Amino acid sequence: MKPEDVKATVTLDEVRRAVAVAAGREAGSLLLKNATLLNVLTQDIDDTHVLLAGRLIAGVGPDYADAAADEVVDLGGKHLAPGLIDGHVHIESSLVTPGAYAAGVVPRGVTAVVCDPHEIGNVAGVPGIEWLLERSERLPLDVWVTVPSCVPSTPMETAGATLGLAEIAGVLAHRRVVGVAEIMSFPAVIAGDEENLAKALLAEQYGKTPEGHAPGVSGRDLQAYLASGIGSDHESTTLAEGQEKLRAGAFLMIREGSVTRNLDALLPLVKPETSDRIGFVTDDRLPGDVCDEGGVDFLVRRAIASGVAPALAVRCGSWSTARHYRLVRRGAVAPGYFADLAVVDDVANYHVSRVYKEGRLVAADGKLCVDIPEPQVDDTPVRNTVHLPELSAERFRLAAPAAPTVRCIRPVPYQVLTEEVRVTPTVVGGEVVADPTRDLAKLVCVERHGHSGDVGVGLVTGFGLQRGALASTVGHDHHNLLAVGVDDEDIRVACERLEHLEGGFVAVDRGEVLAELPLPFAGLLTDRPLKEVSDTLERLDAAARELGVTLPAPYMALSFLGLAVIPELRLTDQGLVDVRPGRLVSFAAEDVSAS
Repeated sequence: MKPEDVKATVTLDEVRRAVAVAAGREAGSLLLKNATLLNVLTQDIDDTHVLLAGRLIAGVGPDYADAAADEVVDLGGKHLAPGLIDGHVHIESSLVTPGAYAAGVVPRGVTAVVCDPHEIGNVAGVPGIEWLLERSERLPLDVWVTVPSCVPSTPMETAGATLGLAEIAGVLAHRRVVGVAEIMSFPAVIAGDEENLAKALLAEQYGKTPEGHAPGVSGRDLQAYLASGIGSDHESTTLAEGQEKLRAGAFLMIREGSVTRNLDALLPLVKPETSDRIGFVTDDRLPGDVCDEGGVDFLVRRAIASGVAPALAVRCGSWSTARHYRLVRRGAVAPGYFADLAVVDDVANYHVSRVYKEGRLVAADGKLCVDIPEPQVDDTPVRNTVHLPELSAERFRLAAPAAPTVRCIRPVPYQVLTEEVRVTPTVVGGEVVADPTRDLAKLVCVERHGHSGDVGVGLVTGFGLQRGALASTVGHDHHNLLAVGVDDEDIRVACERLEHLEGGFVAVDRGEVLAELPLPFAGLLTDRPLKEVSDTLERLDAAARELGVTLPAPYMALSFLGLAVIPELRLTDQGLVDVRPGRLVSFAAEDVSAS
């Protein structure tokens, strides 16, 4: 083998040049003078100079004060940090394509994310994941991917696709795939289910990481879960839970999403002796929060404001995550690393004024200074994905049961949890009907992938809806169409409007559309800018309030009412699901008195 035949993340010529620039035999491409370095490797804060050779950092230190370079930028003592890496994010939760997402987070100093395309995988399977990989090429943001492990999430729902071991193995071979995504079936893993154990082993076979999802799991169950080889968890909500998982060897991902906000509870665990086992993640962040608060930079900013040393906070947002996923040459400012850099002019507020991606200036003063490339991608796998059965009032009918009480879902505000309550239904002409005077609305789940055509119907309380209907094709995790309404005809109009839009959100009253957000890519995403999407969501929320809705973030709450892996009661296209025993249950409930 010849030297030039050796393959790596960089070329032999790039390495040769970096060595020559560091040694002073060649001029560098850029010299960043008078930087105050946040050294995530040693936790030191040093006055220094950083010399680049193209995509790579050639040298760091006082020796480079007068080094030859094509361009010299005097930072005047501003802090320099590695670009941040979000260790677990569902880009689909931002409702925008990877390019639009990059435009929102790169100017804040985020230069990489590890994305779990679980949502698009449930709609479009492997072709959808491949579409996301193609759509995220050539961005000023590295988008690494973990293969969804739970498609579908349960057998009690109809998803758009199925990913078995063969499909997961095929995607694992991709150069930007770094692991198997959160293995959510933790009871099955603990019980020794061979298919779930094999998913963890597949990652190991490919030299990649199996990722975890173990909310509230502790004691011998936690030991059993981690004995499978699963190496991380992002579901800890208390200090004791996080501490136990750290002690058991898990890489602890501290999450601060839009709904699940765990940073404050877990921050005491961020210490020099544990920080190499802790990474910051956002998981699910809505467009408005990305616009107003940012991505993983928000966690770094909050950690610093809470008293965590800046270099330590940045370490959890960069180097530790890079080490966990084996992302070579990333996560630190050191010779041989990629020049993914953030110039921080206000460390206390972690305000970033410049961002370099692989040695190129990509953002300044809060805005991108490079164009997002026009995607040359076939969108066919993720277009025209909303195929509804023929809908009529009969499909939404709830026959009055013989039992005096029925099961009803109540969403918990600001959480993804729900509660099961028992109510005496309002019956008219032998049918259970919505009753806005009692805050009882119909909840409908319509299979939209063109498979079964099933429609699940139940009752929900807590929205406060007085008229009309809301509907969404974002319906975790199967992403069937979910609608809530007090008028069956408005529910039908909302559903059919979403089929016309190829998915999205809509508010309807008396047959008229009040507000809508088209999400034509898999019924989950749009390529419109984040700010525009955020503003449209505000109009949708305002329309919902006009209809009487009092529940905060009603579309987000609606999207989680079909999530059949988190307690208590959910609705899928197959019917009501009691998550605790993991089974479909009847609408009628005879065993508990009415509330």
